[in-house]
Amino acid sequence: MNREFFPLVRMTWPGAEGQLPAQPSLGQRLFRSWILLFGLLPIDYDDLTLVEFEPGRRFLERSVMFSQRQWVHERVVTPTATGCKLTDSVRFIPRLHPLGALQLGLFRLAFRWRHRNLRRLFSRGR
Repeated sequence: MNREFFPLVRMTWPGAEGQLPAQPSLGQRLFRSWILLFGLLPIDYDDLTLVEFEPGRRFLERSVMFSQRQWVHERVVTPTATGCKLTDSVRFIPRLHPLGALQLGLFRLAFRWRHRNLRRLFSRGR
């Protein structure tokens, strides 16, 4: 995740590896991750909770964040003839409803940035 959002934000992880366990406990909070603007300034947290997980193919996260009553993020990776197609779907319920439109715009920009970085990371050497 940190490579996807670099250098805008960084998320903290328990342990040195910064990796999820191979078989995470589904439906239980895995850990609290602090979201750091430019890797330094705490701007939010995510009580990361996976409810479905298919390694290398798909996950469904239903988490609580400081800024969101509910954050639902599904990622699906589908093989294609030339590599893969990555689809992220996000739904959220903001804690402060009047900020919802602003947050939607920020999330759209953030995921565009994220997908651009992923294309760069995984298209090297092709």
